Amino acid sequence: MKTMLAIISNALCRMTGRNALLTDLSEFVDLTSPAAPASAQTQRLPPKPPPTAVGTRAASALLVSGCADRPGARVVVSRSFADFTPQATFDIKKCDLHRLEEGPPVKAELTREQGLQYYRTMQTVRRMELKADQLYKQKIIRGFCHLYDGQEACAAGIEAAINPSDHLITAYRAHGYTYTRGVSVKEILAELTGRRGGVAKGKGGSMHMYAPHFYGGNGIVGAQVPLGAGIALACQYQGNNQVCVTLYGDGAANQGQLFESYNMAALWKLPCIFICENNKYGMGTSVERAAASTDYYKRGDFIPGLRVDGMDVLCVREAAQFAADHCRAGKGPIIMELQTYRYHGHSMSDPGVSYRTREEIQEVRSKSDPISMLKERMLSHNMASVEEFKEIDIEIRKQVEDATQFATSDPEPPLEELCNHIFSNNPLLEVRGTNPWSKLKSVS
Repeated sequence: MKTMLAIISNALCRMTGRNALLTDLSEFVDLTSPAAPASAQTQRLPPKPPPTAVGTRAASALLVSGCADRPGARVVVSRSFADFTPQATFDIKKCDLHRLEEGPPVKAELTREQGLQYYRTMQTVRRMELKADQLYKQKIIRGFCHLYDGQEACAAGIEAAINPSDHLITAYRAHGYTYTRGVSVKEILAELTGRRGGVAKGKGGSMHMYAPHFYGGNGIVGAQVPLGAGIALACQYQGNNQVCVTLYGDGAANQGQLFESYNMAALWKLPCIFICENNKYGMGTSVERAAASTDYYKRGDFIPGLRVDGMDVLCVREAAQFAADHCRAGKGPIIMELQTYRYHGHSMSDPGVSYRTREEIQEVRSKSDPISMLKERMLSHNMASVEEFKEIDIEIRKQVEDATQFATSDPEPPLEELCNHIFSNNPLLEVRGTNPWSKLKSVS
């Protein structure tokens, strides 16, 4: 019996990477199991698979190993949360600065709870986008569809740095921000499939999703930037100490309306964080071919700027917190350039490998993936276990599969609701259709 316990203990140590899990295994072994019949003593049964791991929110994490030699007996190893490191400090990449004497810190503190939450957020966005890819290829999702996988650290890091009452507006690659702003996976996928239960009731699609303090999802390249400046003006006018995060891509960074927005925001010292998500390609054109200067964080000229590692959720969080504090202090707008990368093409109609190589994509995946980077940090500092991450992955997969089932079975909105909500608050209104026989009405 002692030999068997030693073997199991050593195996568990190898699985978890810990030197010792239990000082005494005997108290966890059921020694009252009935003896096996004589006929069974000469025949070894195959070991039963271990039970499914329990939830991460339970009082302790359990590893269970079946004991084939003694029917009914099992060994249970308890991993208390006290076994894990509750908090750690990590070195992060220094930001490049423009018109700033000092920038965000080069060290970031991370608690175990924060790390698991960031991991869950980024992994959920990743799985949701991969499912959207699958549904698009099955022709269940139609039309425009711009996926966010690879850039998850941007959305997760920004949301970790601002308040729920702050405001955010972005371009058409909006699924990740829709989720971080509080919309469920079920509502996002149902919107992509054009169903009644979608966040915009099935009438907005990929580029037009909204939530409280989240203004989309905008299909016109760069058009959201002056809108974001306007939201920041409203924050200043109301004196509510809120900021507006205004996002755009490197492909929109050369538009005139951005510089007009910069100018007005600087003149009026608006609490606006302009963020360029530089994923290296505007559609199929590399930044080097599209811009005479690729220092997007300096584009504001008279506006301070930061260039940030957009693949590191901690780096994004610290920089976004710095930028938010800058705006709340009444210093006016600030520009952030997040250097990131998208794994998919520009949209689902773009295979993404005609202007870049598969080797380039794979290199970024292997060296800079934001989810893997966070996971490795936490494992190396004993802030979580491999089994815990696997359990979270299983939960997320089930969540996405359940959302997919809803998004493919929920009914489409009926024709009589086509023109509803044209106005936010208006009595019943007749709407002209495509022909004189169309009898459509709008209900607010």
